[in-house]
Amino acid sequence: MKNLVLIGGGHSHAIALRRLGMHPLAADIRLILITNVIDTPYSGMLPAYISGYYSFKECHINLTNLAKFAQANLVLDSAINLDLANKRVLCQNHAPIDFDWLSIDIGSTPAAIANVDDHIIPIKPVPNFLKHWHQFLTELEVSLTREQLRIGIVGGGAGGVELSLAIKIRIEAILRSQRLSPSMLEIHLFHRQSKLMTGYPPNVGRQMEKILKQQGIYIHLCESVSKVTSSQTTTSLSNSKLIICDSGLTLDCDRVFWVTSAIAPDWIRSSGLATDEKGFILINDRLQSISNPTVFATGDIATSISDPRPKAGVFAVRQAGPLYHNLRRITSQQPLRSFYPQKRSLSLIGVGCDARSNSQNLQVIAAWDWLCIGPSKLLWQWKESIDRKFMQLFENP
Repeated sequence: MKNLVLIGGGHSHAIALRRLGMHPLAADIRLILITNVIDTPYSGMLPAYISGYYSFKECHINLTNLAKFAQANLVLDSAINLDLANKRVLCQNHAPIDFDWLSIDIGSTPAAIANVDDHIIPIKPVPNFLKHWHQFLTELEVSLTREQLRIGIVGGGAGGVELSLAIKIRIEAILRSQRLSPSMLEIHLFHRQSKLMTGYPPNVGRQMEKILKQQGIYIHLCESVSKVTSSQTTTSLSNSKLIICDSGLTLDCDRVFWVTSAIAPDWIRSSGLATDEKGFILINDRLQSISNPTVFATGDIATSISDPRPKAGVFAVRQAGPLYHNLRRITSQQPLRSFYPQKRSLSLIGVGCDARSNSQNLQVIAAWDWLCIGPSKLLWQWKESIDRKFMQLFENP
């Protein structure tokens, strides 16, 4: 019996597991999934979930059910390193797990920053972020008074922009439910660049800046946050923070959410696999580690040496099919196939998921290369249709 081990339940692995359930591997291949979460979030629906539009179940894939369908042995644990010489995965709480072939899809973590880490809520890993987010919502609902509420968000890329709009909608709904004025809420977005949406064409950033200002969100461009510490200001909420920027700008905030660039977990860099400068696994066009052909990697944790792409869920989804086929091929000693990702991708960015409204009042911006369309209600309906169809694949596999 040989072992095909999957570490992580990211988008690529979720789709590959579903297809392996539909078309099982040979009887002498044991499939093993190692994951530290039971429910894995779908990134495309996360902003609307934060705003209150989707329920937890609607935007999370249950890995217990998926592993059962794929006839995979489920190991609820965290991988902490690899023993490549002996082909073993080292786990936090379980004995080492032997592998003949290995695939890694575990996402990324926020880059460690001195004077910041103990006082922020990083957006990644997403399950940890959601844990803090739910705790914060609970505190809001039981402790909020008529004092001002201020939220800081560091990072003005697509993730930071969507998060700021989603948080605004959700908190304003809570304020209204408690007969408090939505004007109590201030949201401040900090970005070290001169334009929002770094990596997108300038017109996309300009459009998003216009929308944020219309929504009353304060934008601080060309501001690098150098320190976040406990604030001395007394508010109705606990754990208020003080943001300090290189420019000298300081701001008291009740919470600080961190949405800047991420890196790979430390254990990937020490595993012996070839990595880039941020610790991401370097892969070839067959999705294999360039230093170990028995190891595959997809999603945020991987960097293609021939066709590097942004760390975005759309690329992880596109890798799923090629990963599935190459896992089948390598376990049956067949030649692997190359995969070349699309050079451009369509970004559908939510700009108004109001939890009080039906879908007719929600809007989305579509960004494709230099083209920027919206905000549009029809685009929201299209995006929702795409997202719900994706999640339906896992509701009853």
